[in-house]
Amino acid sequence: MSYVDRLRARERELGRPVRVGLVGAGQMGLGFVVQAARIDGMEVAAIADIAPERGVRAFDRAGRRGATTEGDLAGAVAQGRPVVVDDALALTRLPVDVIVDASGVPEVGAQVAFAGLLAGKDIALLNVECDVTVGLLLARMAAGLGRVYTVCRGDEPAECKALVDYVRDIGFTVVCAGKGKNNPLDPSATPGSVAAEAAAKGMNPHMLASFVDGSKTMIEMAALANGADLAVVRRGMTGPYSTVDDLNTVFRPVADGGRLTGTGVVDYCTGPVAPGVFVIGHSDDPVVMEEMAYLGMGPGPYYTFYRPYHLASVEAPLSVAQAVLDRTPSLAPVAWNAEVLAVAKRNLAAGDRIDGIGGDTVYGITDSADAAREGGHVPLGLVAGARVLRDVPAGTVLTSADVAVDETTTIASLRRLQERLLQGAPVRDLIPA
Repeated sequence: MSYVDRLRARERELGRPVRVGLVGAGQMGLGFVVQAARIDGMEVAAIADIAPERGVRAFDRAGRRGATTEGDLAGAVAQGRPVVVDDALALTRLPVDVIVDASGVPEVGAQVAFAGLLAGKDIALLNVECDVTVGLLLARMAAGLGRVYTVCRGDEPAECKALVDYVRDIGFTVVCAGKGKNNPLDPSATPGSVAAEAAAKGMNPHMLASFVDGSKTMIEMAALANGADLAVVRRGMTGPYSTVDDLNTVFRPVADGGRLTGTGVVDYCTGPVAPGVFVIGHSDDPVVMEEMAYLGMGPGPYYTFYRPYHLASVEAPLSVAQAVLDRTPSLAPVAWNAEVLAVAKRNLAAGDRIDGIGGDTVYGITDSADAAREGGHVPLGLVAGARVLRDVPAGTVLTSADVAVDETTTIASLRRLQERLLQGAPVRDLIPA
């Protein structure tokens, strides 16, 4: 039975649809609101945005006019009237089933996810930046509380994870999983340098800068590594050029003529693979190879499994349905194999402040979690607002000796708890903390 059929059945049984509270009514949030309005058995019941008028406009675009912004907000949600608030944490006090964070801000995601789980809500993130910083803690916390924590469908990590599961389920070994990168890589890109392109595309320039400088790709592949238990074998991965036809030639071990120095890894490529995701599977069984050749999949033993698209906020409601109906995540960390490290985008001087992802001061690069720990490196998701302690040349992968992170933030507090979790502390001891 399809999710829509099951959502309809649930609505008939309970007398109401699945209620979603959404954080952020920007590009991704707006798309989610409009698409969810087209799905029977699901509704965005409340939107939180620091600019409430954006939330009102989003409801208007979805055909739900007259959003309530004051008074008995919980009562309005219960009666099926749309609600808009300016405080994301207010959603945790409303009668919604799932909170979806589309803010893209790691600190906001951490606050909403932590408070939402404690309030008995399922959490779905359109905020991979938060997941690669404290996602393991949130996933374990959710399991301990009987809730679901998930990264949303529609973005590359979750769609590639579905492909990884498929390849494993049919008995192939996963050699590499990854994505095509949409934009030419320019680690020096800033909101100012991409402003014209952002305006033409109707995008936030910080978001576009995070795409062009590579941070988003690094974040997405780290989330995939942690969610599919795959490895990062070198800092920054490989990132070669490839076409779809050449994927299983490029992403195979060096010993077999490819570019990989290990297997069971994540990577990305430039070229006409974007906006798709791929998995390279391996089987050298003669019967399987003969059958795959007959089916047009090539001579083997390396095979390309490719999905040519990801549909961002259009597919994200699937994760809400999966969380509520199946009680399982689309993607959540099952291991902590990868980190995204902060790299100086320009020369930094002592006393400077780091402005965060997609800004003027840093970009992200993926590395193994072990290498990050051994080097004392600072996660990208923690550096917004950090103070530079000493002069640092451009290209430096920042360490705790270079910058002082704001330890008063929620995400920094959760990161400290996650470090204790990784050291073996039981999650039941961490939740009260």
